[in-house]
Amino acid sequence: MRIALIHALKHSVVPIEAAFARLWPEARLANLLDDSLSADLAQAGALDDAMTGRFLTLARYAANAGADGILFTCSAFGPCIEACAEMLAPMPVLKPNEAMIEEAVAIGGRIGLLATFAPTLASMPPEFPASVTLMPKLADGAMAALDRGDFAAHDAAALAAARELAGCDAIALAQFSLARAASAIAAATGKTVLTTPDSAVRKLRRLLDGAA
Repeated sequence: MRIALIHALKHSVVPIEAAFARLWPEARLANLLDDSLSADLAQAGALDDAMTGRFLTLARYAANAGADGILFTCSAFGPCIEACAEMLAPMPVLKPNEAMIEEAVAIGGRIGLLATFAPTLASMPPEFPASVTLMPKLADGAMAALDRGDFAAHDAAALAAARELAGCDAIALAQFSLARAASAIAAATGKTVLTTPDSAVRKLRRLLDGAA
């Protein structure tokens, strides 16, 4: 199976490739990166038709290049990705967070939603059903640390924010790039920690193995 991975942040590439290596090494991966998407969204402050059009163009390219499934890896673009999924149905086109949300719903209760990209905390909570109580938390400074290559500072900021989610039943890490801190967060908080890369690979494999 050929899986197209479409990224709006360069930091997403390593964690999703690592998740595939662990959970579905047979999959053939094709990476498409446009890191101007996240910069333009941060500047505009909201999604618009032009942004959706850019996503549709990327999805068409991936499909024309022979993808059996597409996974978008930036969680702040849900409506744009939904438009791509509608256009390419029945091909599996996954939002980065949908599989993790399904696993969080199965846990239930109070879910800490930890993010390093502020727009995610506006776009992602409406995707959870009302049965889940969300505790959103931004890890201030973590993304900036990652941008300058300071991985230790990124992880420290993520860990500090996670410790403030003491009242939750599980912690969902909204960015693919946060997966690098998952083990440390689990050890420090004693909570179940869900990551978008692992959840997404599990769902894609389940969908496409059945279609093979």
